[in-house]
Amino acid sequence: MTKIESTVPGQLHEQFGRAVGRRLSAGTAELPYHVTERLRAARMQALASRKAEAAAPQVVPNGHAAALSLGKRGFGFWQQVGSVLPLVVLVGGLVLINNFMNDRRASEVAEVDAALLTDDLPPSAYADPGFVQFLKSGR
Repeated sequence: MTKIESTVPGQLHEQFGRAVGRRLSAGTAELPYHVTERLRAARMQALASRKAEAAAPQVVPNGHAAALSLGKRGFGFWQQVGSVLPLVVLVGGLVLINNFMNDRRASEVAEVDAALLTDDLPPSAYADPGFVQFLKSGR
């Protein structure tokens, strides 16, 4: 069993990367200066991008709960707008639904009032208990 096969899977990637790095570094002594400088610049860019990835949000323990950690950089302006925008849209939608329902209720009440006022019977007849008996008897 080789050294790489005997480790846990999480360390496998790291060991493979180190092995490839050793193999690539072995031939750098024969390379011209301008090539080694380009390789050094590329290595610096790769390390810088890896450090930027490390600053990504992570879930960290916070007492008996978990919290989202944003590292040292925090929220930017557009991230704050993006996190508040769904809440604003939700509140706006609820306000529009409330206004629509109030208008609908008002129009239904107006229709009932118009029907009562334009009917042949006076509105007080509907409140009379004898009128209910008259309707049930079906003259």
